[in-house]
Amino acid sequence: MGKLAVITDLHADINHFGEKELTKLLSLLREQEVTRLHFAGDTANKIDQALTVNRFFRQRGVPTTFNLGNHEMGNVKGEQMIEHYPDSHFLNLRYLPLNQETVLLGFNGWYDYGFSELKDPQQIRSIKNIYWFDRIIERFSDDQTVDQEILRQLRNILDDLARKNYQVILVTHFVPKEEFIVHLSGKYQIWNKLNAFLGSRAFGELLDQYPNVKHVVFGHTHRRFEDQIIGDTIYSCRPLGYYYEWGITRKFVLDNQLAEVFIPMKMRSLLSKHQAEFAAYKEEHLLEEFRQAMTLISY
Repeated sequence: MGKLAVITDLHADINHFGEKELTKLLSLLREQEVTRLHFAGDTANKIDQALTVNRFFRQRGVPTTFNLGNHEMGNVKGEQMIEHYPDSHFLNLRYLPLNQETVLLGFNGWYDYGFSELKDPQQIRSIKNIYWFDRIIERFSDDQTVDQEILRQLRNILDDLARKNYQVILVTHFVPKEEFIVHLSGKYQIWNKLNAFLGSRAFGELLDQYPNVKHVVFGHTHRRFEDQIIGDTIYSCRPLGYYYEWGITRKFVLDNQLAEVFIPMKMRSLLSKHQAEFAAYKEEHLLEEFRQAMTLISY
């Protein structure tokens, strides 16, 4: 028996993670008797830093693999590097046997606008080019065509794994199910338009066809959800996200009466005024945040 840990949206650069913070995460992995670690995208903005994080854990005895999120995709050039990044530990449309019955299948993923409240693809693309980080990513065609092509390739792999009677743990970055899409109201409803870029409805519909896909782990939402069982599959979404979104940050701000209401996007400037106090609090409580943002799967 072994135990897989999956972490998404570590954002090591934005969260100012160095060896001290990664050592805390390592101590949690050892406490949980983790035998394999996978980073499911947005480990860092820079691909070199994402690779450094991966090496940190491998060099300390934890076999570690990864797939890309949109942040790493923005730091590599072209489709070939996104889909076939030249690293033996990169899992995209590739699988790794965990035991005689179960494989770990990595898949970067993408989006098809299926979670958008808008219907006009041209209008959605215009919003992307104004508001969304992904406008800098170089893909071979429009988003919907890209999604269709990578799902075609994924279908071929899933068909093969089904024929061979393998159980599948699928790790990806983007959202496959609408149950994990949040719809906001009032002054924050602009965010609903950006749901177009969170994931792919067609991806979830494809997964529904494979009862041997037992567990799907993803992130990208920067919101954590309780696990859901949909059909024959467990879906887990608990990204770490940015430091100003964390649960421990909320507790720090509200317990110290630094704000009446916790609004993550307003926390960066506030926290900068209390750097020393927050740094001490974070060091004491970071392990709690890591624990909440890790998916553990026995195999």
